[in-house]
Amino acid sequence: MKTSYVSNLAIQSAMRLTIQQNQSDLLKATQEQTTGRHYDVGLALGATASRSLNLQREMDRLNSMKSTNSVVTQRLSGSQGALETMAKAAEKVRDTLVTYKGNDAASQLKIQKTEIMGALQTFTAAANTSFNGEFLFSGINTDAKPIADYSTTPPSAAKTAFDNAFATFKTANGITDDSQITVAQIQDFIKNTAEPMFTGAGWDANWSDASNQNMTSRISASEVIESSTNANAKGFRMFALASVISAELMDKNVSPEVRAAIGVEALQYAEQGIAGLNAERSSLGISESRVKKASTSIDAQLKLVNTHIADLEGIDPIETSTRINTLKVQLETSYTLTSRLQQMSLLNFL
Repeated sequence: MKTSYVSNLAIQSAMRLTIQQNQSDLLKATQEQTTGRHYDVGLALGATASRSLNLQREMDRLNSMKSTNSVVTQRLSGSQGALETMAKAAEKVRDTLVTYKGNDAASQLKIQKTEIMGALQTFTAAANTSFNGEFLFSGINTDAKPIADYSTTPPSAAKTAFDNAFATFKTANGITDDSQITVAQIQDFIKNTAEPMFTGAGWDANWSDASNQNMTSRISASEVIESSTNANAKGFRMFALASVISAELMDKNVSPEVRAAIGVEALQYAEQGIAGLNAERSSLGISESRVKKASTSIDAQLKLVNTHIADLEGIDPIETSTRINTLKVQLETSYTLTSRLQQMSLLNFL
């Protein structure tokens, strides 16, 4: 009969390998319990892993679109706030014209001009509102300041152009003093000289650096909206026209009839400006509503995609918890056996 032996070193080495494997399995199982998905999705799903990847890409696309919609919503909200300020400035001009109608006293005309110029400054500041470093009312020229300041030192291009046009008009009509201007003449100047300066090329040359093309944003897979307006819209032009002709002409040495005619024309332009600004607010309001609905739809799609991903990649938490407890027991047993093996020595038996 032959007797053989097994080295305790070999047993200890095998036990250490078992411990290492159990530690690795415990680490993976713990991570699965924390994340709720397989440690190695590709290994767990096999051929169906491509479906999981497609769903992940779809989720990334939806999250990106949701993030874009959030920025669009903020930009639209900022635009609405600025447009509200501009509409109030236009209403201020209208109310001032109505309040001081028929007043020819120099002191009253001075107050009227001050209030109108103040409204114009408020309007200009609101029109030049920026968000995230981009001007809201510049169309696609987001880095360009949309509206130039009218009251500057030295005089702005817009004021210089208006003053020159008025002087040229008087010279062409043989007018040497403002008191000589008739109602027909002032109406002709406003309609045929001043108005084209705001509705034609003069607006781009002296007032606006904005683009006529508005910003567009994709808010869903199938929807693209205009997410801004621009300072070339009619409401902006008409407000500026009403402010300038009332501020620059009504305090001149003209007859009460001429001053009244100027007030009538300015009031009409102010009303057009208010209507135009409110139209822009309505248009952006529709865009805001569409963005909100699109975001709600995206949230629903994300919920559905997440559910599918969880079905594919998710683990059974009860089974995982049981596996973790089993691995812990095995590790404790391995540690105990290893400790006892290390204590084995012939000296203990001599």
